[in-house]
Amino acid sequence: MDYHILVIDDDKELCALIRQSVAKERINADYCHSGTKGLELLEKDNYQLILLDVMMPGIDGFQTLEKIRAQSNIPILMLTSKDDSMSKVQGLRSGADDYLTKPFDMEELIARILSLIRRATRFNLADNYSQPLVYKGLTIDFDNRSVTTQHDTFELPPKEFDLLLFCAKNQGKILTKQQIYEEVWGEPYVYDDSNIMAIISRLRKKIEEESSTPLYIQTVKGIGYRFNKEV
Repeated sequence: MDYHILVIDDDKELCALIRQSVAKERINADYCHSGTKGLELLEKDNYQLILLDVMMPGIDGFQTLEKIRAQSNIPILMLTSKDDSMSKVQGLRSGADDYLTKPFDMEELIARILSLIRRATRFNLADNYSQPLVYKGLTIDFDNRSVTTQHDTFELPPKEFDLLLFCAKNQGKILTKQQIYEEVWGEPYVYDDSNIMAIISRLRKKIEEESSTPLYIQTVKGIGYRFNKEV
């Protein structure tokens, strides 16, 4: 199967290299060099993933990310030359699904692209949880990858939905950060908890009445998280 992705990065040589490299995996890549142009292309074509650089002229990657998230739940992989946790957390909290710090290994980039796309397009009708999961004030629809709260029904970005579903399927069980990371990210745990914390923070703001006192995904101090067995 061929995949179609969009690369938004002002490094022209890197864009050309990415396009050439992913083509070997039957991934077609369009690219542009500004957030404004990227937003224009998104309106004209259907992509399955976006590679988005942080540092760009005009509107930067974070601003572009927020504009994309206002209208789409497409998987987004942030590319950043900043090797500091605050930039990574900012991207994740704003709606990115993953990040990769420059310079990066091209094989790792391809692996992350494929992982994000496959998770976003995974619809296993034989799964025991293909029927909606219904809790007090919250419904999780596996087939549509959406949730319904007391106020609204909306789709979730891939990482948010996968994390919520994993916790809900294990209702009442304490899940370690390692268990959550390896299930949701599909790779060995690297002791970087900023990913998990950012995704859970985003989830709580969307599904909880009060994100500071969560009803659904509860923190188990020093261990991990648990989906409330009382709901």
